[in-house]
Amino acid sequence: MGNTAVVVGGGIGGLAAAIGLRRIGWEVTVVERASTLDDAGAGISLAANGLRALDELGVGDAVRDASRGQYNGGTRTPRGGWLARMDGSALEKAVGRPIMGIPRSTLHRLLRDCVPAEALLIGSEADSVEQLSPRTVRVVCGDTVLDADLVVAADGIGSKVRSQLFPAHPGPVYSGSTVLRAITEQAVDLRTDFELTWGRGAEFGHIAFPDGRAEWHAVLNLPAGMRFTDPLDELRRRFHIWHDPIPTLLDATRPTAVLHHDVNELRTPLPSYTVGRTALLGDAAHAMTPNLGQGACQALEDAITLAAALATEPTVEAGLARYDAERRPRSQSVARAARRAGRIGQQLSHPLAVVLRNTAMRLTPSRTATRMILRHHVWAPPQLT
Repeated sequence: MGNTAVVVGGGIGGLAAAIGLRRIGWEVTVVERASTLDDAGAGISLAANGLRALDELGVGDAVRDASRGQYNGGTRTPRGGWLARMDGSALEKAVGRPIMGIPRSTLHRLLRDCVPAEALLIGSEADSVEQLSPRTVRVVCGDTVLDADLVVAADGIGSKVRSQLFPAHPGPVYSGSTVLRAITEQAVDLRTDFELTWGRGAEFGHIAFPDGRAEWHAVLNLPAGMRFTDPLDELRRRFHIWHDPIPTLLDATRPTAVLHHDVNELRTPLPSYTVGRTALLGDAAHAMTPNLGQGACQALEDAITLAAALATEPTVEAGLARYDAERRPRSQSVARAARRAGRIGQQLSHPLAVVLRNTAMRLTPSRTATRMILRHHVWAPPQLT
């Protein structure tokens, strides 16, 4: 079996794949088009499945030390009434790990520190991926040519590699929602570790970090591409009568810190996550809406599963076939569930439908709600040799 790989994309999924492959003895080069290897974004929640993957990569303890457990919180109405409370301790007891909140840049740094600098090719874009022979794949990055036994495409939702492998696939589509998010400039006095608040066609949420700062996000039903001259001022206008601490979180934020991205997804599932000796991973394979908080966790699952399959199967082809068979059904199922969650959650705008949803949530026993969450958090990673 060959043992050289090129990972296209230096985000969370790409770095995790590189770490996993290195742990099974492969030589890995990570190609990242950005001139600075630092994953943009505000904050991220890591569920038990993602944390288990990080443990297998050897960085779980460091991630937990930099995170804050989400033990108390839940879903509210704009006036502050509770629709559902989630008992993080009960969830931790059921799956062995709490949900953790961490700045995305911190998680990225912890993963980046596990990859030698000489293995990182920064500021270099993969122009093409070509299967030269049954055992060799070539990645062309400008004047740089890399030949390897395996290519892992972790180049995000707009993956160039995916479009080369599946030219007839429609690619990502707009979900109908756009998200604005930021991390507060200073610590904020919060009574909960996390919250979601659902209005009509709008959502506001926060997760708290160990240093007292918090990440907040606002999701709105808007036309694709719509932007605001002053995003923070627009959010103050839209959310000024919503319950505390929403106005406080906005006031604790620098205007230049606000990020604004449309929420896109791969609504049409891919027929395979592998072609020849190229494997798709993370958003390149199954970009999903963020309604279940599973995007990064699924990418981490991909990374561990890929490395384990290559370590235990007799050939690269057999390892890739196993990776596809194990990851495609689960990740595409989670993507469908995330889409449904958005449609009955933040995207719901009709007044009667909102009332019915809120009533159903209030009447749902906490044990039932916990079981629904556990469907996605329960996952045991394969062990890496």
